Amino acid sequence: MLRFRFVLIILTLSALISALPSVSEAQIRAGTTVGETYRVETTDGSIFVGELISESSEAIVLLTESSGEITIRRANISRMTLVDTGRVVNGRNWYENPHPTRYLFAPNAIGLKKGKGYYQNTWVFFNNVNYGVSDNFSVGLGLVPLFLFGTSTPVWITPKVSFPVIDEQLHLSAGALLGGIIGTDGGIGGVFFGSATYGSTDSNVSLSLGYGYSDAEISSTPVLNLSAMHRISRRSYIITENYFFPGSGENVIISAAYRFAAESASLDFGLVRPLEDFGTVIGIPWLGIAIPFGN
Repeated sequence: MLRFRFVLIILTLSALISALPSVSEAQIRAGTTVGETYRVETTDGSIFVGELISESSEAIVLLTESSGEITIRRANISRMTLVDTGRVVNGRNWYENPHPTRYLFAPNAIGLKKGKGYYQNTWVFFNNVNYGVSDNFSVGLGLVPLFLFGTSTPVWITPKVSFPVIDEQLHLSAGALLGGIIGTDGGIGGVFFGSATYGSTDSNVSLSLGYGYSDAEISSTPVLNLSAMHRISRRSYIITENYFFPGSGENVIISAAYRFAAESASLDFGLVRPLEDFGTVIGIPWLGIAIPFGN
């Protein structure tokens, strides 16, 4: 039965990726407006940000801060997107957070937009792919590919529903992490959780409550998660993710990390540490990378 679930997961992932729009579909959206600020990517990899002065069927004219007016032929444009002028700081465009819906491991309540997703890898072996089926529902799939070494392989699925509540500043979500191990007769286990996130995609704080699930039973004792993210520069974020286990001897796990986020990928590195019975070790190193995809 578990092997059948694994095949179903792989087929679902293939269907989701095949549904992604091609680059050509996202090249130039209809409805550009003279006077608005746009970010233009050209086929040779150049990027220009400026006010749209004029446009025709053959070319556009941008007024940029560094180069003045420039003319770009439409045939040379690979993508043209509207810029939120609130993200222009000291003449530079602070692009959107490429990995806004997750801290180190725990998700927040902000939802992936429809058609967007990301691949996340932690310490080489832990792999996750998450995709926005709609603006309010996303699904993730993951595995540790131990089958490469001829042994049992953990797999999991992470559905999540999320809704903005107050002016895009307060978000609520509910979801689960459910998985099993291929190659064993064990059942399915995981966590059901609910989250509230306050703040923007750049800077926010989240409180989550989760209940473990195993052998068709749900734990009576919750796990609390308190996490936060804050953007400190165009490419830099600081992150903390912390777990509290009421009634457990090892009742607190804390973490602190730095995220370097280019537009097309983000890199996390930090330390994770239980507060009790961990000796003189400062912390366990954390290293992860996330690569966004989709329109």
